[in-house]
Amino acid sequence: MNTKLHLSAFFLLAFLACASPSAWSQPVQSDSSSDHQSAKQDMKNAGHESKNAAKEAGNGAKQGTRNAYHSTKKGTKRAWNKTKNTAKGAVNGGKQGAKQPTPPPQ
Repeated sequence: MNTKLHLSAFFLLAFLACASPSAWSQPVQSDSSSDHQSAKQDMKNAGHESKNAAKEAGNGAKQGTRNAYHSTKKGTKRAWNKTKNTAKGAVNGGKQGAKQPTPPPQ
């Protein structure tokens, strides 16, 4: 049993001696650099999202303004036409009344 233990230890030691030192060392990552890049990208993404939200809000306001303008224009034309027709009716009624006056009530 003792020889098996020595043999295993020998092979382990031989493996460790042959293995490259880079296999045993952890690569050192600069956390501050990666955090900086990540934060920078997050800010860029937030800026793009804000820009897109502002564009959508502007387009919504533009569409609402356009609808309000056209509705007001249509309502104004309708009111103008009704007023014009009412005025013509009143003028024509006045002319008719002038031609055939009704006697005053007694």
